[in-house]
Amino acid sequence: MNSIHKNILETIGNTPVVRINKLAPDGVNLFVKCEAFNPMASVKDRMARATIEAAEASGELQPGQTVIEATSGNTGIGLAMVCAVKGYPLVLTMAESFSVERRRILRFLGAKVVLTPAELKGSGMLAKAEELAEAHGWFLVRQFENEANAEVHTRTTALEILEAFEGRSLDYFVTGFGTGGTLKGTSRALREKSPQTKIMVCEPDNSQLLGSGIPQARNADGSHAESHPNFRPHLMQGWSPDFIPRLTEDAVDAGFIDEIVPVDGKEALRLARELARQEGIFCGTSGGGTFAGAIDVAKKAPPGSNILCMLPDTGERYLSTPLFEDIPAEMDSEEMEISRSTPGYRFDVRNASASAPEEDSELDPVAVAFFEQATSNPQQPVAFFALEWCEFCWSVRKLFAKLEIPYQPFDLDSVAFQKDDLGSKLRPVLKERIGSPTIPQIFIGGQYVGGAMDLFAALRDGRLSALLEHNGITMKAAEEEFEPESLLPGWLHKR
Repeated sequence: MNSIHKNILETIGNTPVVRINKLAPDGVNLFVKCEAFNPMASVKDRMARATIEAAEASGELQPGQTVIEATSGNTGIGLAMVCAVKGYPLVLTMAESFSVERRRILRFLGAKVVLTPAELKGSGMLAKAEELAEAHGWFLVRQFENEANAEVHTRTTALEILEAFEGRSLDYFVTGFGTGGTLKGTSRALREKSPQTKIMVCEPDNSQLLGSGIPQARNADGSHAESHPNFRPHLMQGWSPDFIPRLTEDAVDAGFIDEIVPVDGKEALRLARELARQEGIFCGTSGGGTFAGAIDVAKKAPPGSNILCMLPDTGERYLSTPLFEDIPAEMDSEEMEISRSTPGYRFDVRNASASAPEEDSELDPVAVAFFEQATSNPQQPVAFFALEWCEFCWSVRKLFAKLEIPYQPFDLDSVAFQKDDLGSKLRPVLKERIGSPTIPQIFIGGQYVGGAMDLFAALRDGRLSALLEHNGITMKAAEEEFEPESLLPGWLHKR
């Protein structure tokens, strides 16, 4: 654990098994395997590395060739990490219904994300990946059929579990299925080395594919031919797609599954939150679903049973999903009451800081001179008083960039303005000249425009364009009609 690794890929695996202390039913021992400890925070890091390295070894993937795959998020994020390290371009197809933060993480890692219509479900994003691979000669990972996906769990995940439970029986192993890689690979090894362990497989109660007993229609190559007739949309992103994957069916055919556990989506959401609040374990909806299944197993298990539940990923992948729907961004009444219980540093009272400047403090002459020069510079008429970290300032910068408006930023919290505390000294100057010390503030040709919302209003009513023209600046016309408020921080947008 303390060695120096050659690259981030060497840190995949060896995730911890953790005892559940408050949520476990009495009389049994319940544990979770926390796959969020992988470098990209999900179990899919394992298969991402394994499938790419297997393709390299077989010659199916050539140096510099583009990799493509369909993903609900975690597989793509794992592949983006692996491709970044190994130097492969990556294109991912994803149904538009999956969480926005997953798309942004993928693009942050350098991948290209091609969205497919939500109504075409997982089958649509798979078909698009296959179409693109064939058209461009790209390497298609085929995670749902790729044996390397299962094999990595046989030689890593399962062995880690067996090592963790050395000296004690593992009576139940509880998992969901997405591709079926974890299910097939882990259960294969457990059947051989721990035959008394019962394999319990969870799936959504409103979309029981395995539980239906209806076989999956397949093509000659083993891929699914169409959506499973029993599929219904469900809350657990990453869990059972709209078909039974080949790897999952392999586990069924091999007799690895002892019982199928249907899970209520609302219970999955509830228990994901309870894991965080009572056990300090942060997982996503699929983890909450698997844990709900494990609780159901634990309630029926003989006293003294040892139960292990797989938690596939972190809760941060689900910020824009129903998992966080009731989690407010602003202080609630109880939090506000805590704030008001002491007099200083209050969010609802201006200048509540103990170190707030005196109202009648004398303005610094250097700061005054700087302000006058900044707002009357004919070479750069647009003066923008800002903060580097401020989200409203980012919104203004995005507008300036979109319309190609040249401007001079004065970031009062930057290193340059820390010298002689100039940034702090400029705030009272702003307050004295415009009546407010708030940031951002924009001046054009010496004329005060206002803050972010004032700038947006000036854009809409034509004042901004006229003021810029008067000062020799022609802004670029927007390529399409847009509301400038769309550039504001996401938490301000109306649902």
